[in-house]
Amino acid sequence: MCGQIRDFVRVSSGATAKLSREQTGRFDDPKPSYVADWDALPRWQQETDADIFEYVAASWLAERRR
Repeated sequence: MCGQIRDFVRVSSGATAKLSREQTGRFDDPKPSYVADWDALPRWQQETDADIFEYVAASWLAERRR
């Protein structure tokens, strides 16, 4: 999953910073058993998913600036 996020940040030239929390909480190609509509997820899971995306994206961008 981290690789997908890094690739997304890279190909968007960092434009992922403009995504909403809902958009950052959704990941590409999830396993069918894990798919749930965003509104059906508990709030803690929405926040966790978005936090993971934002952390990986920020880490990748910081690494590139070095």
